[in-house]
Amino acid sequence: MSISDGNAMLDVRGLTLHYGHSQILHGVDLTADRGKVTCVMGTNGVGKTSLIRAIAGRHPRTGGEVVLDGETLPRLPAHQLARKGVALVSQGREIFPLLTVRENLETGFSILPKSERTIPAEIFDLFPVLKEMQNRRGGDLSGGQQQQLAIARALITRPKLLLMDEPTEGIQPNIIQMIGDVIRKLRDEGRMAIVLVEQYFDFAYDLADRFCVLRRGEVVMSGTKADVSRQSLLENVSV
Repeated sequence: MSISDGNAMLDVRGLTLHYGHSQILHGVDLTADRGKVTCVMGTNGVGKTSLIRAIAGRHPRTGGEVVLDGETLPRLPAHQLARKGVALVSQGREIFPLLTVRENLETGFSILPKSERTIPAEIFDLFPVLKEMQNRRGGDLSGGQQQQLAIARALITRPKLLLMDEPTEGIQPNIIQMIGDVIRKLRDEGRMAIVLVEQYFDFAYDLADRFCVLRRGEVVMSGTKADVSRQSLLENVSV
């Protein structure tokens, strides 16, 4: 079982996942605390994306427990988990190319009660470019702008748990820095737990409060930043 300071928003215990006859995840434990960033690291193909997609209900887990905000969750499809407060920013961004920026944001309304179906001003404070481009089609945005739109759309759903898969991939350095600033701000507000899958070591190390390193679908290292040295972490994610 994962060790937490008692403020756990997410507690994953012994999670296993299969694709057909292949076992992808082997008894993974993961804790994510409210107001903290937990970073899942490891080389390509070790199961990082599979793990957060299983937590988000995109792939049904084959075993283990997922506890969200004190509630043990059955195996639920993604839209039901979204209603419970789980938001996923996928690696592929999943922007609707023919919808405008505003319409893309409004797709997040589907899980909200009618009284909450508004775009909070804070979204445009975090991502000013989206305010300027509200009437542009999603497919006309640059990769960095699409990534901002994907994060903003996830935030529209008022998540308790924000899962982000490789948010820096293919993004120019100034946008990477801005996304880092947004993640810090969300963390410091203390309303949600953030789980970040990230290959860019310096970005991940700078943001993370807790680390979980996977190798071949198993956790080989986990702990808080105080527990894990930068060098040992680097060695474990470079193998």
